[in-house]
Amino acid sequence: MFSNAIWNLTKMRTLHGIEKLRKLLKQLMFSASEARSVGIHPSLLAYYVKKGLIERIERGFYRGSGAVTDIDFQWEDLVLASKSIPEGIVCLISALAIYEMTDEIPRQHWIAVPNSSRAPKRKNVKILRMRNTELGQTVISIGNQKINIFDRERTIVDAFRYLGKEIAIKALKAGLAQKGEKKIRLTKLQDYARKLRFDIKPYVMAVTT
Repeated sequence: MFSNAIWNLTKMRTLHGIEKLRKLLKQLMFSASEARSVGIHPSLLAYYVKKGLIERIERGFYRGSGAVTDIDFQWEDLVLASKSIPEGIVCLISALAIYEMTDEIPRQHWIAVPNSSRAPKRKNVKILRMRNTELGQTVISIGNQKINIFDRERTIVDAFRYLGKEIAIKALKAGLAQKGEKKIRLTKLQDYARKLRFDIKPYVMAVTT
């Protein structure tokens, strides 16, 4: 009888705690600090993980075990990684893949952070500390989630700065070949290159003449 009473009490506390988390469980993910703000201690989160009620994505980040998103499976891990990194911005190979300007298959998620930032380590994530991260930073939607990402022009300039010339030139050609709003603007590209102190003119002339 005593053991039944303990079991019932534990069950009630579990249900009460999950009820407190109800709004957070509707999100793609939530942090331990967000859970604490609604009265859930980290030790209780660990208990919920053990019971399979929630999933631990990264250190300090969780989501409901039955959470459903409309994010394409191809990008789900990238979205989770970018959102778990303070001031994180999708960049380089990952951004080129999203913009369909490369045939490279990303083996890691490429995330930029401000040069002074102390970004946490994440599995399968390549962190790059960059200066002037406000330049070309924009927001796009993947499914019902918004992520920070460098725009096409900034991504191409960075490709020349950080990646091999072959990858960068292919991206430049692809960006110029795209139609409508997807097509890169040369004036913006050259402006970014100037501000980032990279001479991109020879490459632009090579692919446009």
